[in-house]
Amino acid sequence: MIRLGVNIDHVATIREARKVAYPEPVEAALIAESAGADGITVHLRVDRRHIKERDVTLLKEVVKTHLNVECSLDKGIQDFINQVKPHWVCLVPERPEEITTEGGLDLKKFFSEVKSAIERLKSNNIKVTIFVEPDVEMASLALDAGADAIEINTGKFADTGDFELLKDIEKLARKASSLGLEVHAGHGLHLRNVGYIASIHEIVELNIGHAIISRAVMVGLFEAVREMKEVMLLARGE
Repeated sequence: MIRLGVNIDHVATIREARKVAYPEPVEAALIAESAGADGITVHLRVDRRHIKERDVTLLKEVVKTHLNVECSLDKGIQDFINQVKPHWVCLVPERPEEITTEGGLDLKKFFSEVKSAIERLKSNNIKVTIFVEPDVEMASLALDAGADAIEINTGKFADTGDFELLKDIEKLARKASSLGLEVHAGHGLHLRNVGYIASIHEIVELNIGHAIISRAVMVGLFEAVREMKEVMLLARGE
């Protein structure tokens, strides 16, 4: 059955807009799990613009499904992650001026750094995925780096609706799965486009945040998670 990882970064974004103690990301995680989320995702950025170390530490204690932390190769971040030991880490590129993650990690350019980070993470029993562009070459590079999974960037498809990009996503998903890697996907997915990605059977997990938190403003977080999961399962025929 396809899994839904709910990214709760933007609960913390609302909190940080006023620099107050609410809304609480931990409470959001519990609601999301009760509504059917199969995992909780957060991005601990170098600038700490939303999620903080205290959030990750608390979430590791209370999340009953699995906690997935997106992070860069920054040494300080990696030191902290290896201490807290979330269930999964997703390695992503990061630029200070970006609004959100803009693309996949360049495995050709940063292969040695990625491999070294993965070796350390896995020595602490942390499973590792790498956020990559829908380029079939990324599958073998991720495998050689020691990753357990890849997460395919669906952002360009989500923004354009270009079905040639969907074909590229499908090709990478099939290749990675054939190599024994788990295949995850995410970025820019919402109720109107998630079905196209969920219907790719090699993809076992989708990580979705902004669309769910935005929808939650209108219908509540429980319902926003529930309806996203329902659309995913319908598209998958599950």
